[in-house]
Amino acid sequence: MSEMRFTKDHEWIKVEGDQGTVGISDYAQHALGDVVFVEVPEPGRTIAKGDEAAVVESVKAASEVYSPVSGTVTKGNQAIVDQPGLVNESAEDGAWFFKLTLSDPAELADLMDRAAYDAYLATLE
Repeated sequence: MSEMRFTKDHEWIKVEGDQGTVGISDYAQHALGDVVFVEVPEPGRTIAKGDEAAVVESVKAASEVYSPVSGTVTKGNQAIVDQPGLVNESAEDGAWFFKLTLSDPAELADLMDRAAYDAYLATLE
């Protein structure tokens, strides 16, 4: 099982080999409230680290989902497009937003592990 890494914008990435799976953290889905709309990137799209890659809208707000690393999208999660509420139910598991092939694995070094992310969240409260 690969380790999850987190951004300060509350995205996570789980990497296996050169493949990454990206979603939003449990903290982010709690902050958003009930998710009512999700847009995911098309396969084949090339995105740079920090680029807007997806959109998530709740009853309270709309928010961009930024890519934690650079790469090429291999798959968007159609399940959360069809059932946006899944993001609230399983933000850090089944409700991932997209998968990509990493173009620069060294970018992972800039991301936080779970302990560092939890410590970062504590500074927000």
